[in-house]
Amino acid sequence: MAATQSVMIELGMQAPSFELPAANPAVDEKGETKRRLADYDDAEALVVVFTCNHCPYAKHVEDRLIEVAEAYTSRGVQVLAISSNDADKYPDDSFDAMKQRAREKDYPFPYLYDESQEVARAYSAACTPDFYVFDGDRKLVYRGRFDETRPGQGRPTGEDLRGALDELLESGQVSRAQYPSIGCNIKWKPGNAPS
Repeated sequence: MAATQSVMIELGMQAPSFELPAANPAVDEKGETKRRLADYDDAEALVVVFTCNHCPYAKHVEDRLIEVAEAYTSRGVQVLAISSNDADKYPDDSFDAMKQRAREKDYPFPYLYDESQEVARAYSAACTPDFYVFDGDRKLVYRGRFDETRPGQGRPTGEDLRGALDELLESGQVSRAQYPSIGCNIKWKPGNAPS
């Protein structure tokens, strides 16, 4: 399987805002069907992960990502998953398929649909999965991989993401080494791929 690396954008970037429909609105007690960046202003840290249903790299970390989200919620961390793939060419990543996946896996985090792909472009997302961690001021403090494992090469632990979150929550910054994520490329619609 061909793999793409994430773009290691400059740390300190302000989190781009968004308003996206949620495939699993039940995670919000207000019953809202859309989520905005501002909905999570109270979170101590925000993890944004670009992912999808069909990618073997995303599937490889999916169960451990659920565990990370469950473990860190009590520490003030909010995880958001976003799928930006072209659902016309990849129907396994359609909004209806996202709803089904979120139900089957009982996602403890919102699973958002970026149909226009504008949010993926704003975050410079390149692959699935692609991880971004923002501090309480929504400044980027970590970007890159979940851990060093790959499909068929070890059980995922989330060591890199967990380490970044632990350091951020304990000291307010992340000084650890950061490595690009590797996965399937974002499935861009014609004319949407970044130059």
